[in-house]
Amino acid sequence: MATKPISAELHPGPGFRIRLDHPHPPASLVRQLARFATPDISDLLNRLYSVDSAIACLTGSHHRLCGTVCTVKVFPGDNLMVHKALDVARPGEVVVIDARASTMNAVLGDIICTKARHRRLAGFIVDGLIRDLPGILDLDFPVFARGTTPVGPLHRGPGEINYPVVCGGTVVSPGDAIVADATGIVVVPQDIIEEVLLRLDEHDARNAAYLAAVGRGEFSNEWVDRLLLEHGCPIADDETAVMHLVTALES
Repeated sequence: MATKPISAELHPGPGFRIRLDHPHPPASLVRQLARFATPDISDLLNRLYSVDSAIACLTGSHHRLCGTVCTVKVFPGDNLMVHKALDVARPGEVVVIDARASTMNAVLGDIICTKARHRRLAGFIVDGLIRDLPGILDLDFPVFARGTTPVGPLHRGPGEINYPVVCGGTVVSPGDAIVADATGIVVVPQDIIEEVLLRLDEHDARNAAYLAAVGRGEFSNEWVDRLLLEHGCPIADDETAVMHLVTALES
C-alpha cells in the first residue's frame, strides 16, 4: 500500500504554530507615530528599519497604515495561515505576511480583504503577491505587496502566526509598530516606540527653522566643501576654488 513519505508530514512546533497572545504597546502610543513622515522615522532609526521599496501600496496613494502588527509566515504560495490570521489579529492591527517574496502564487485576494474589513483590520503588507486587485480597489482597503498575479494560493500549510518574520529584508515581530504610506514602509520595534517618538519631536523642533530658511533660499553648502576637503577630494587647480575650500574648513 502506497503511503506518503514521512518527510511530507506537518510537524507541530516551529514552522507550524500559532500564538494567540503577546505583548502589545499602548494603542495611544502607536497612534502618535502617524504624525510623522516615513522618511523621518527611517532617518531616526539610522536607515536600518525600512522595508524593501519593491513592496508598495497597490490600492492608492491615499492609503496610509499605522498600527501594531500581527505577523504571518506562510509557505510560498500557501495561505492557510492568512485565513486563520483573520481570527487572531486584533481590530486595528496591520497583518504582515512573510511569503518569502515568492512570485509564484498570490497569498490573498478580494475575498480575504472583504473578510478583513469586516473584522476591522487595518490592512495587509505582503512580502509576495496578491490577486483580484480590481475587487480590492472597490473595497478601498489598504494592501501593500510586490505585485499581482492571477494564480491563486493553496490551503495546506504549514505556517506561523505571531512569531517573528522577515518582510522586505527587515525583521518584524508581533506587537511592533509599522507605518506605511506612498513613500514606503518603516518598522518600529515595540520596545523603542517611546524613545523614537521623543527623537521625532526633537527632530521636528530643530528642523522647523532650517526648513523655513531653505524655503526662503537661505542656505549654504559650506559643510559639503568641508567634507570634501577633509577627505582630500580633488576639484580643480583653480586658486579661487582651493581658497574657498580652505576658508570653509577654517570657519
